[in-house]
Amino acid sequence: MKVTAFIGTATKKHTCYAVERFLQNLQSMGDVDCEIVRLSECDIGICQGCKLCLDRGEELCRFRDDRDMLIEKLERSDGVVFASPNYSFNVSGIMKVFLDRLAFLFHRPRFFGKTFTGIVVEGIYGGKEIVKYFDFIGNGFGFNVVSGVCVRSLEPMGEKDKMNFDAAIDRLSKKFYLQLVKKEFPVPSLFRVMIFRWARSGIKRMLNEDFKDYRYYRDKGWFESDYYYPVKLNPFKKLAGRFFDWMGSRKGL
Repeated sequence: MKVTAFIGTATKKHTCYAVERFLQNLQSMGDVDCEIVRLSECDIGICQGCKLCLDRGEELCRFRDDRDMLIEKLERSDGVVFASPNYSFNVSGIMKVFLDRLAFLFHRPRFFGKTFTGIVVEGIYGGKEIVKYFDFIGNGFGFNVVSGVCVRSLEPMGEKDKMNFDAAIDRLSKKFYLQLVKKEFPVPSLFRVMIFRWARSGIKRMLNEDFKDYRYYRDKGWFESDYYYPVKLNPFKKLAGRFFDWMGSRKGL
């Protein structure tokens, strides 16, 4: 199995230490090949908001940077970690630039069956909200999300603080590994069924072959499927899905 960690900091201190410990734990549990990608060492253009990637396709983006190489690393991984320090109560600038360049994945998710988590390192406050943000990103991209962790790294770090830091990373790595080895396609919640059905109904009603979203859903067979991937829905969810289709096909929704 391959796990890739994307680190959003130029320093090689607490966030890097957390990721390295996390990956070492995974390797101690099983046959896991690990890679660290330091986003600060990559060429990533700042999104200009032209919407070409959303409307016409990501291949038409004006930038010729490392984005496609980074996406390829995501696609070749069984597990993915996004790690960032808490900068101004949010992810670091380079991490946000990276995420902005992947915005089209919310329209065209693709990482189903892969495991994701986030690691946030902070000094004082606000990191738990960043963990929620990473969880949201992972879900939006299609991953099986193991809810991430926020660890504190006040300096100087005392022995008790160091023990708490390590213990939190160790707990996360165990949860992540258990999900990683499952490689499952979980039965979606009713809310996720609703979002999928409304999205495809809107795309089918409002777009056409000129739009990448339409072609993507058509080629994936999502206009006819119960969900993004083959899954057995219970009778209630099947019935609810038809209702969501009807609602999504109505004008103005």
